[in-house]
Amino acid sequence: MQRQKKTVLVVEDSPVQMLSMSDLLQKKGLNVLCARNGHIGLALALQHRPDAIVLDIEMPGKNGLEVCAALKDNRRTADIPVIMLTAHHEMPTIQCSFDFGAIDYIPKDVFSSTVLVETLRQLRILPEEDMIRSEAR
Repeated sequence: MQRQKKTVLVVEDSPVQMLSMSDLLQKKGLNVLCARNGHIGLALALQHRPDAIVLDIEMPGKNGLEVCAALKDNRRTADIPVIMLTAHHEMPTIQCSFDFGAIDYIPKDVFSSTVLVETLRQLRILPEEDMIRSEAR
């Protein structure tokens, strides 16, 4: 019996960052939806109800904090885990992310993809095969 792949929505305005995250998550066995801004991200979240959302803060139009707050205020999307992945490292921004309902805050740096993968493992969003392979290493 084959398990249905989990879906992650990546909301990121940088095409390079979006492609990099999308490629990483697809290689880990996940379906990936991509949105280049907060308005599209909200629409995709409502339409597809992904298993998790990776959200940048600094975007044109509706920023990541506004998107996170809107997701948590809507009963259809309130239970979706939101992971902030951003270049902002200021404590007030980090605190706001958690206040608006994010479950994790990952700074964009050389370790961000490793931390993101581990967060998705902890949420049981990655396929079991990937978790088994990583534990065997």
